Amino acid sequence: MPRYALRIEYHGAPFAGWQRQTDVPSAQAAVEAALGRLEPKEHRIAAAGRTDAGVHATGQVAHCDLEKVWEPFRLMEAVNYHLKPDPVAVTGCAIVPDDWHARFSAQERRYLFRIISRRPTLVHDAGLAWHHKSPLDIEAMQAGANRLLGKHDFTTFRSTMCQANSPVKTLDEASVTGFAVLGGQEVQLRFRARSFLHNQVRSFVGTLAKVGTGAWSPEDVSAALEARDRAACGPVCPPEGLYLTGVGYPYDPFAEMDSGGLIQ
Repeated sequence: MPRYALRIEYHGAPFAGWQRQTDVPSAQAAVEAALGRLEPKEHRIAAAGRTDAGVHATGQVAHCDLEKVWEPFRLMEAVNYHLKPDPVAVTGCAIVPDDWHARFSAQERRYLFRIISRRPTLVHDAGLAWHHKSPLDIEAMQAGANRLLGKHDFTTFRSTMCQANSPVKTLDEASVTGFAVLGGQEVQLRFRARSFLHNQVRSFVGTLAKVGTGAWSPEDVSAALEARDRAACGPVCPPEGLYLTGVGYPYDPFAEMDSGGLIQ
């Protein structure tokens, strides 16, 4: 029974999150249903991470076990055909060893958060970025983000519903960049770590936005972190600006496909 790695992107708006749930749509259920059209049986796929309702992905990774041996490009095409009209697409497919696991073999996860700060309502980016009406100070936000780097007890930035065994995580990257857009600016925050706590990134962003408006100083971020108290956190920002952009493994299972090495 061959195992396949799938790189998946999806628009999170219509879904109650990645994870399959009873009586509500999910990105996982959409992919499993498409696989069921290829091999009629109940499919259960495992993914690198669970995203919440409204959160998007450009680089989610999952794996599935199938009876038939598929050429990876053909499997990708077949799954995408049956995914329509759901806003989900498989953008990479590869055969992997039987002991390869989308979640447990992963060495890092990467997230992007988009904020667009301008007075007018978002039109083309509605549902794809956090609309923030106040200008944001990029340098101050980066100074605040730097306080989060490294290994810490992130209890302050952890949802009370988080099921992780420990709040201690190591944040390897926290970068803040900005550029002008019509009528305002877009701010992009990127975070990279082996794993994240529930709501950790959205808690980071909401807190750093307070720094960007001048309501908090970068030193206040350190104080919140050191408090190890959820009540010390800034507001949790909305989900629509968050994207799971990639998952790192000891080797890239999609490298051959991305390089054009597979016959189409």
